[in-house]
Amino acid sequence: MTLPERTLRPPADVLINEALVRDLLRAQFPQLAGLALEFADNGWDNVSYRLGSDLAVRLPRRESAHALLLNEVRWLPFLAPRLPLPIPAARHRGKPGEGYPYHWAVVPWLPGNSAATVSAEVRDGYCASLAAFFGALHVPAPADAPRNPVRGVPLKNRDDAVRGRIQGMQEPERSRLLSIWDRGLAAVEHTGPRLWLHGDPHPHNVLASGGALSAVIDFGDMTAGDPASDLAVAWLHFTSRGRAEFMERLAGDALYSPGIWVRARAWAVNYAVLMSGLPPDDALHTVGVHGIEQLLAED
Repeated sequence: MTLPERTLRPPADVLINEALVRDLLRAQFPQLAGLALEFADNGWDNVSYRLGSDLAVRLPRRESAHALLLNEVRWLPFLAPRLPLPIPAARHRGKPGEGYPYHWAVVPWLPGNSAATVSAEVRDGYCASLAAFFGALHVPAPADAPRNPVRGVPLKNRDDAVRGRIQGMQEPERSRLLSIWDRGLAAVEHTGPRLWLHGDPHPHNVLASGGALSAVIDFGDMTAGDPASDLAVAWLHFTSRGRAEFMERLAGDALYSPGIWVRARAWAVNYAVLMSGLPPDDALHTVGVHGIEQLLAED
């Protein structure tokens, strides 16, 4: 398989280190400032530090991520009681200060490890749990739910960007993936209400322990719209066996409009091609390669 050119994570526009996090805690939540602090992750949008044994500090690393964190802070406490798995609903809401320009949050430290670090065969073991999570999440959202230009929208809105990424690949993968994408474009568009979506529920945003799901994290892309963009991750998480059970568990949901799995497969092309272009040492690179293999194996 020939992969597209590597895609680098966007650069940070603010320096975040342990000293800054300590200063923010002392200034705004002094009752937490004495807890142990340990760097946890430098993600696409946020930097995370573990705080004590059961909390984490989550700070946007670039301006465009700031609004995403504000969505999480507002909406996750509303969604959390309705979901069958823990999510990082904010315990404390931080404000700009100490030279740091963005809002930030103290959230629960959720147990488990990134599911991107285990094999797809292991991930098959939680397909029913992930289906149940989506079944609980994908319900009609209020009119003021966040809007996201790259998640939950009609596939035609993403056509230029996705087609451009696929064109960067070589044959025969390029033609086969374009065919899957075109079938999604031709499918019936989502009808009915805008449903709540996680927005980016790939394996690195799911925590697992002992082969079971323990939490779903990173709701920065949360939005409402066509659930096909969430369900696409069936090709990223699972093998054909797990994916079949995942689909069966969600079969018959009246809120899932006709053509949803054709659209979902096209969305999977979008995610898989993007992730496969990340550097090989990125956890999502392997997830993207797996997704492309799964998509082509079905075609």
